[in-house]
Amino acid sequence: MSDVHARHQAHADLTRRAALASVSMATFLLLLKGYAAWRTGSIAMLGSLADTGLDLIASLITLYGVRLAATPADRDHRFGHGKAEALAALFQVGIITFSAVGIGWRAVDRLVHGEVTAHAEYGIAVSILAIAATLLLVAYQRRVIASTGSVAIETDYVHYQSDLLLNGSVIVALVAEQYLGLTGADPVFGFAIALWLAWGAWKASSRAIDQLMDKEWPEEKRRRFIEVAARHPELKGLHDLRTRSSGMHDFVQFHVWVDPNMTVAEVHKVMDEVEHKLEAEFPGCEVLIHPDPEGHVDHPGNALVETDLLSQVQEET
Repeated sequence: MSDVHARHQAHADLTRRAALASVSMATFLLLLKGYAAWRTGSIAMLGSLADTGLDLIASLITLYGVRLAATPADRDHRFGHGKAEALAALFQVGIITFSAVGIGWRAVDRLVHGEVTAHAEYGIAVSILAIAATLLLVAYQRRVIASTGSVAIETDYVHYQSDLLLNGSVIVALVAEQYLGLTGADPVFGFAIALWLAWGAWKASSRAIDQLMDKEWPEEKRRRFIEVAARHPELKGLHDLRTRSSGMHDFVQFHVWVDPNMTVAEVHKVMDEVEHKLEAEFPGCEVLIHPDPEGHVDHPGNALVETDLLSQVQEET
């Protein structure tokens, strides 16, 4: 098994375990919150229950998405299945938005009819337990994201981070309404939770859309990539750099200038050396290099920044 394939497999295993952890956690919390919502009648708790129920659906979709994304490239998907993660993330965004609309509507209805909560101790105890369990989950997800860069797990992570605020809001709402006598506090907090979920959905959608639209890497990452390529003394320039990400996989293609008097075998040897250096610095990145004779540019408008930067880096080193 090659090093690249081994890294991909390790990352796939991590994302699958993280997705399974989310499914298990959502199932556990759904049962607890269902009981608490039944005993308290709290809108904030009902909102938290609805969010957890949708969490479970979203986590199941995430699990399917990361499993599909880890599937090797085949005849019909030559670049692999990495974008399945972005699709799973967008599905989660839709679920979060649906949850926010439902909670907001129920909160407004509660304000109009003036119903009150009961048995706040059940909701408070369950919310405290939910916060503790969610803290463990997001800590694990954070480690997986740092190792894999999974957009699906990152969206799940953002959602569960919002759950921490949601559960804290449930506690405050129940205390304020039942123990402090602030009538209407529960639906007000429920509406605030709905707004927070909607904002979280908006933010979570951006990275998934970026992947589906093949957005270029951030400028700092592009510069670091060029700096690694520039370490090879035979490269005279670099242009037409194109980058994109698909799930856990990165794809890069670019043109380089080499001495026009070099033989095909010599150029091939240089390209292999550059690719090995780049793959060592950017694990899991698929690199495609096209050599050009020095001074040749297919698309002049794309050549200036990368070529000037490469020259600058080579001078510094």
